[in-house]
Amino acid sequence: MSWTEMQPLLYDNTLDTLFMVWWSTFYAVLFGIPVGVLLHLTDRGALLQNVVVNKVLGAIVNIGRSFPFLILIVVLIPFTRLVVGVSIGPTGAVVPLAIAAIPFFARLVEAALREVDHGLVEAAQAMGGGTWTIIFKVLLPQALPALVAAVTTTVITLIGYSAIAGAVGGGGLGNLAYTYGYQQYETSLMITTVVELIVLVTLVQLLGDLIVRRLAGRGTRPSSPVRVGLRRARTEEPAAVTEAA
Repeated sequence: MSWTEMQPLLYDNTLDTLFMVWWSTFYAVLFGIPVGVLLHLTDRGALLQNVVVNKVLGAIVNIGRSFPFLILIVVLIPFTRLVVGVSIGPTGAVVPLAIAAIPFFARLVEAALREVDHGLVEAAQAMGGGTWTIIFKVLLPQALPALVAAVTTTVITLIGYSAIAGAVGGGGLGNLAYTYGYQQYETSLMITTVVELIVLVTLVQLLGDLIVRRLAGRGTRPSSPVRVGLRRARTEEPAAVTEAA
């Protein structure tokens, strides 16, 4: 197959891959952040400690993460058809991709929130901050670099999953590599597809690393009320020591 013949195939299937990865990432972030936050908040010693909820939700997340993606696509065919009307093509692939990515991303969110300094949470609580204030003013802003890194990892994982989905009728570069590269012995097209997937993954990783470095360099500080509380704590502590003496 000549380069002229390959170009339209590569262009169309690249768009299909980007479509699948974009929308599945969107839904993974949309639903994965609340699940990850809830896992963190209901853990032992956390703000909303609830062992039952944490264990049940954690079990559901673990089951979702342990499902082989190829089997998940097949199992979800009736549900996919119910939700989007089709079970094949890029649109049909978004549903299993998103469902596979949500528990994966949720665990990354939970791990990112664990790294937040507990002292900032305690300061916000001491100032009367409620759960929602702590989530949106302390936890998520402080964990932002780690959350961006989590999104980057999720996107790269979804690029690989999209190739698997393409091999079973999902479209995209995986479908191109399997249909033409493997079944029709178009080795040059197969190699080109693999190289393009490598380039996509590399670009996503470089962009994610750049954003993380910018955020880390700028520093993600707590919101102003929390900073005021921390300053008060620092100024009151020496005074308390002096009075005790």
